[in-house]
Amino acid sequence: MPHPARRYNYWLGGKDNFAADRESADAIEAVFPHIRTAAVENRRFLGRAVRALTQEYGIRQFLDVGTGLPTADNTHQVAQRIDPTSHVVYVDNDPLVLTHARALLTSDPRGRTAYIPADLREPGRILTNPDLAATLDLGRPVAVMLIAVLHFVHDDDEANAAIATLMGALPPGSFLALTHATADFLPPEIAAALTSGKVKGAGSFEGRSRAQITRLLDDNGLELLEPGLTVASEWRPDPGVTPPPAEHVSVYGAVARKP
Repeated sequence: MPHPARRYNYWLGGKDNFAADRESADAIEAVFPHIRTAAVENRRFLGRAVRALTQEYGIRQFLDVGTGLPTADNTHQVAQRIDPTSHVVYVDNDPLVLTHARALLTSDPRGRTAYIPADLREPGRILTNPDLAATLDLGRPVAVMLIAVLHFVHDDDEANAAIATLMGALPPGSFLALTHATADFLPPEIAAALTSGKVKGAGSFEGRSRAQITRLLDDNGLELLEPGLTVASEWRPDPGVTPPPAEHVSVYGAVARKP
């Protein structure tokens, strides 16, 4: 069966995917030809968000849920380049992801990483896992990374509850960084095709609107950092980089603080 993490790996040019993943990815790309651009920009957002959180806000602990298969500049690599003592816990529901992570995502010896098999839809299991307690100090600020994972939680109440549970366990000064697929920038015919149920794998995610994503943040009392909720490629772009058009990305990105 196709899995989002392996499909994403394929769009990024990786090798850790199966025929079912490639078939699903190609079917989506046939409808939305810019999907590889979207995948790359989503990944670049993660790097910029981690750098900002580490350099500007002093975050040294990260909880990366729905981490996906390892590729360049994973969360702990970006954070530990700035401060080698940074601690990161990775969470994913695909055993293949965690097998690769344990083999490839080696922490700087001055920091620490851990890997938890769990699902965002069961946040309580994440928080009670002993490996989390052994790696992160929940009495100090933590950045929760929900990068391209919330759109696989179809029900708004369930998505809200996942954020509420995770952020509720963390102290003030913690952060939530997220990216989320959207149909806001897509031509109506492409949006309709992706939600028709006829494109293999496309129905696995919920492309929420700006208003829906804003509600998830507001309902949990989170304060957006500048420039707010925006197209992921336009969130604090690197100097000299011209972001691609919004309709080629169709992913929102934001970082918000728990007051």
